Amino acid sequence: MIGFIQQIRRRIPLGWLQLTKQKSRLLVAISGVAFADVLMMMQLGFQTALYDSNTRLHQHLDTDLVLINPQGRNLINMSTFPRRRLYQSMSVEGVKSADPLYINMGNWKNPETQKETNVLVLGFNPNKPAFDLPELQQNLHLIKMPDTMLFDEAARGTYQGTIAQVSQGETVNTELERRKINISGLYKVGASFAADGSLMTSDQNFLMLFPRRSASSVNIGLIELKPGYDPQQVAASLNAYLPSDVKVLTKEEFIEFEKNYWSTNTAIGFVFSLGVTMGFLVGVIIVYQVLSTDVNDHIGEYATFKAMGYSHAYFLGVVFEEAIILAILGFIPGVAVSLGMYRLTRVATNLPMYMTIARALQVLILTIIMCAISGVIATRKLQAADPADMF
Repeated sequence: MIGFIQQIRRRIPLGWLQLTKQKSRLLVAISGVAFADVLMMMQLGFQTALYDSNTRLHQHLDTDLVLINPQGRNLINMSTFPRRRLYQSMSVEGVKSADPLYINMGNWKNPETQKETNVLVLGFNPNKPAFDLPELQQNLHLIKMPDTMLFDEAARGTYQGTIAQVSQGETVNTELERRKINISGLYKVGASFAADGSLMTSDQNFLMLFPRRSASSVNIGLIELKPGYDPQQVAASLNAYLPSDVKVLTKEEFIEFEKNYWSTNTAIGFVFSLGVTMGFLVGVIIVYQVLSTDVNDHIGEYATFKAMGYSHAYFLGVVFEEAIILAILGFIPGVAVSLGMYRLTRVATNLPMYMTIARALQVLILTIIMCAISGVIATRKLQAADPADMF
């Protein structure tokens, strides 16, 4: 091992010397790799933001198990099931309580612009709050009042005036589903790809907003377990006991249920995956052009080495050296630019766009693979060529 390390240290850095011979070409190559990295990082960032933003509410659910209709597609397209299924679940060992959560998209009039838009409305028993949000716990007494709502202060849109008024203790009056309502408190969740914002209120206020909805038709059932019971085992017991018009999931499975919808049943997940692939292919093409040009410029030197008995593996090693150098040098500005783009997107859209170490390493590995593939393609000409033909 020591001898191998010494051999590497004695080796002439031919790849580095060839790359730095023409500074302008090196800068173009680094820019190309950085551009490909930015493309991949942005697409991966959007994809993760898609999943994280659309599962924010799921992650804050104050429950052990979730009861849904098997025909439900995602949170805003959740079919209903009979409320009596919640009462039936109470007879299964380990179940402490079972409460309904009502969900509907509502037509909201923005009190600042007077324009109408859709928001997500969530109704639940204020004596048994459905979410573990600290602000919600502090304002539960407010939503017990008729036509009183809490508003998401991290909503996307022109709501700054409303949020500022409510945060100062004022009540904002507006319309939801053509019914006058009062915004008396705030909580913080954030926008998603499905809804710009949300409102929370009591189940009674919810049913008054949507008179066609019946209290006996529930979107989601929240099941709390007694201490010491395993959620997986109780979920299996409930699935075996209850009729087939409902399905029981753990909280983690419910989060995966939402992610699976966006990744497989919508075009958005595919588009982001395609974007990563396109960024990878763009990088392969750019790096191949640089390395291929470099090989052609030094074809005489390579011919001399080949005539002296150097194997194709040696040439491959030189080009791989160049590829790794380009991957690392291009990755650094790519990460820097992506961090700025993430922040810009986060501020503009309220989407959870954050750079993670795992994503940075993922893109670095993809960049190295990308450059290595380009190197293999660029050296194919040398593999079959005769030294005499190369002079």
